[in-house]
Amino acid sequence: MKICICTTGSNLDSQVSPVFGRCPYFLIIETENKKFKAIPNSSSQPGRGAGVAGSQMIVSEGIEAVLCGNFGPNAFSVLQMSGIKIYSVTLGFTAADVLDKYLKGELKEIKMPSSPFGHERKFGRRDERHI
Repeated sequence: MKICICTTGSNLDSQVSPVFGRCPYFLIIETENKKFKAIPNSSSQPGRGAGVAGSQMIVSEGIEAVLCGNFGPNAFSVLQMSGIKIYSVTLGFTAADVLDKYLKGELKEIKMPSSPFGHERKFGRRDERHI
């Protein structure tokens, strides 16, 4: 099975990225043997559409699950419609830590976007910053 972990660096000792669309790297990992390749996220530069462009990169790699800190609504929709399982993970862990938790079945798949970047009102949650 191929999974993707969004990271700040190009190896398993790298921290998990807090965001999907603008993460510096996608680590593509074969879970059977833990071999991986690092793909620089070319959509991480400023501008619109980073989440969708990153999602398209993941889909083209044949990924079955993606693990990251947070997912915005556009990226989430593309990944979900492509049948990719989505896991939001706690920050502060390395890719190796998160891979281990995934393989042990300790992560919970999410069913809605988790982005903290101003999308809260779209999903009926109160944005405390505007009080």
